[in-house]
Amino acid sequence: MKKSLFALLGLFLISNLSFAQLKTVKYNDGNQKLDGFSIAPVKGSKTKPGILILPAWKGIDAHSKRSAEKLSKLGYYAFIADIYGEGNYPTNTQEAGKQAGFYKANVTDYQRRIQLALDQLVKSGANADNIVVIGYCFGGTGALEVARAGIKAQGVVSFHGGLGRDASRVNNPITTRVLVLHGADDPYEPVAEITAFQQEMRDTKADWEMIYYADAVHAFTEPEAGNDKSSGAAYNEKAATRSWERMKSFLKDVLK
Repeated sequence: MKKSLFALLGLFLISNLSFAQLKTVKYNDGNQKLDGFSIAPVKGSKTKPGILILPAWKGIDAHSKRSAEKLSKLGYYAFIADIYGEGNYPTNTQEAGKQAGFYKANVTDYQRRIQLALDQLVKSGANADNIVVIGYCFGGTGALEVARAGIKAQGVVSFHGGLGRDASRVNNPITTRVLVLHGADDPYEPVAEITAFQQEMRDTKADWEMIYYADAVHAFTEPEAGNDKSSGAAYNEKAATRSWERMKSFLKDVLK
């Protein structure tokens, strides 16, 4: 009898784990091949909420994959966007800066790649009317571009993302909820840029929040960033935990 119970328990665990595996998804932007990652929720929901994850400047990494797996366990469909595409993945910071810089300067290209990834998230099973976009660093900039462009999403979350934009761009009304989670000591985000962003949020009548985390610099959610705060980018466990919990409450508030 005990053996049977253990066997059933084992099958139950295996069956649930099978629903929490990241799967490579191949899609295209014209002739450019893209390789994203999809994961279904461990336990499904009738509302089928989905989260699109926009990675940092080096592209899809261990950090974005961990986030997708954690979101799956919370009951969300998740998809990690491939912004750069095959043949364009950075191998060092110089290449990453060049790639990210291109999409920051050519926001319509960035927005298109985000929309293509959103389409894949919906194809994976998420409800198109029940989606939030989150992003880290360069991906945080992308999350804000979702709101600026009026791309369909219930909310966006930027973790230590770049807030700047071309000042010559027209401010369109923002109807998407915006949450910015920011390191209070981030040296890569000038005060003038923060001020301009906050004014943009006021001018666009956005429903927005910006939370600062003490003693946190750039990349504070990423363990791979190391612990050397003097470099300007470093992991901060307290800020990482608090910002993740704030995002979770935001998702519950925004999604059906």
